[in-house]
Amino acid sequence: MTRRRLLASVGILLIAALLAFPLREVVYLLVVIPLAYLGWILKLFYLSVSQGIWWILVVAIILFMIGRSLLPDIQFGRKSISYQKTERGNVEALAVALAKRSRGIYFRWLVANRLGKLAYQILLLREQGKPRSVFAPLTAAGWDATPEIQEYLEKGLRGSFAEFPNPSWGTFAQPAKTPLDQDVKEVVEFLESRQSDGQL
Repeated sequence: MTRRRLLASVGILLIAALLAFPLREVVYLLVVIPLAYLGWILKLFYLSVSQGIWWILVVAIILFMIGRSLLPDIQFGRKSISYQKTERGNVEALAVALAKRSRGIYFRWLVANRLGKLAYQILLLREQGKPRSVFAPLTAAGWDATPEIQEYLEKGLRGSFAEFPNPSWGTFAQPAKTPLDQDVKEVVEFLESRQSDGQL
């Protein structure tokens, strides 16, 4: 036990000792008497039931426990249900994110993130497997993306949705434009053209 824990334990014991005497009547009324009354009720119930019934109940419980230990694979009245999580592919995950894009900044960033990763993979294939850092700019010979598309892909790959907070509820002001508001169709067309240029 560390010194800090020891001091904390001593402090708690001192506080409990100081409060024990002033609070003894409250504890007696709220804890001791209700527990004593409950014990008296349980004793009356026990005495009112025949001893034969108690023995039958005890034997039944023991037999049930023995049966469960000897036959653990048997399910009594329940069917085992196995839940399998379906894995989504890249295309399906992108389609789901696109469908939810209008819900907020997170889903817009999620689409940009998927497209940014796709741009990174296209550049890897265009450079014929040469080592490429994820943090390197998404540029290469013949890439020629517009500044808007380039910023969109860069923010998606290395940015975060937390950089663009949602407007607070109840405000009527228009949300500020962000790089994530780029038309996704233009980005997809650009990536398709660069993929075909690289003969992938």
